[in-house]
Amino acid sequence: MAVCVCSKLSTADGLVLGAVQIMIGIFHVFMWYFLLILYMGQIRGVFGTYEPITYKAGCPLWGVIFIIAGVSIIRVAKHPTPGVITFALIMNISCIITSVIASVLTIIELSSFNSVSYRNYGQAKLGREVSRILLLSYSFEISVALTYTIFGCIGLSRHNEDSLTAVPEEFESTF
Repeated sequence: MAVCVCSKLSTADGLVLGAVQIMIGIFHVFMWYFLLILYMGQIRGVFGTYEPITYKAGCPLWGVIFIIAGVSIIRVAKHPTPGVITFALIMNISCIITSVIASVLTIIELSSFNSVSYRNYGQAKLGREVSRILLLSYSFEISVALTYTIFGCIGLSRHNEDSLTAVPEEFESTF
């Protein structure tokens, strides 16, 4: 049986993972705003406008969840309590679920392309390129959130083991 050499995350690791998640979340919110401006400027043509499913669902706006998860990781790094650790784990699991759903929607969007008015073709093409970039960042977010979730579970289980095996001071003197 292999011995697990991984331990809980250090404070610096937690701060870095939290900052990365916050940056990914801010990037997604900015990309949502960019897509909002891009698609609002379309002209109604014979073939219609390009409104992808990820835009309608607001997938880039889901970056707010990434920001909240990053803030919770930083909070855990500074003040680790079981409740805060549990909240950070729940937020990171929700980040993983959100990123997987957004990735699936983005893949569906990129796999089909309907005709649009020639006036809107440039905007549609640019929007699809933004979706490709967001697809890469979703996979990066999955890896960051999964890393924290794995090490957070290890840290939480070790914290629970330490609290279960700790002997109160009044009983230590009798042994």
